[in-house]
Amino acid sequence: MTPVVKNLVIINVLVFLAQGAMPGLELIFMGHYPLGMNFQPWQVVTHMFMHGSLSHIFFNMFALVVFGSALERVWGSKRFLQYYLLCGIGAFFFYEFTIGIDLYYNGFIAELRDGRFVLLQEPGSFVSQYDINKVLGASGCVYGLLLGFGMLFPNTELMLLFPPIPIKAKYFVIIYGLIELSLAIGNNPGDNVAHVAHLGGMLFGYILIKKWQKSRTNFY
Repeated sequence: MTPVVKNLVIINVLVFLAQGAMPGLELIFMGHYPLGMNFQPWQVVTHMFMHGSLSHIFFNMFALVVFGSALERVWGSKRFLQYYLLCGIGAFFFYEFTIGIDLYYNGFIAELRDGRFVLLQEPGSFVSQYDINKVLGASGCVYGLLLGFGMLFPNTELMLLFPPIPIKAKYFVIIYGLIELSLAIGNNPGDNVAHVAHLGGMLFGYILIKKWQKSRTNFY
């Protein structure tokens, strides 16, 4: 593991252990809708260091080590960390933006009370206050890393687990992106995965890489 990747893995594991020891941390540090009751500015960053289950953190950290280490070796630690965090922040806002559109079309409004916004179903309501669409996890960052790996190493062959066949990175990224897009559009009520956030991580990763390439930064 490269230095920043190793430190990110350590931080994520420590936070996950703290979640198990102090369940109240999740309400404070996971991401909430910006116009919801429990939103705090730090959640834009802290949500990406929290996870909902052992499998959730395992697969995210596995992908971080595999794809992140390769990118950090190319970009250097500073640029890699910038990319990782901005993909996570971008994924958060992209996801919450789509949630805001959905809430608007379902008749929700935001009302300012005591210096804070709360979501209401009708003006002046003191009963129907909503705090919804909580989100946590490093998946937005990880999908940004996946996109970056596919752009920098498009012809590198990856070995799939199921089925165990080799596939070039560029096709792997396209397939995963299409899967996430179809799941996001499907909007299965029983699906608690923020697929739109994954797409947001990939989108912001693409924008960052193109911006760096256009500015002729020492990128490769």
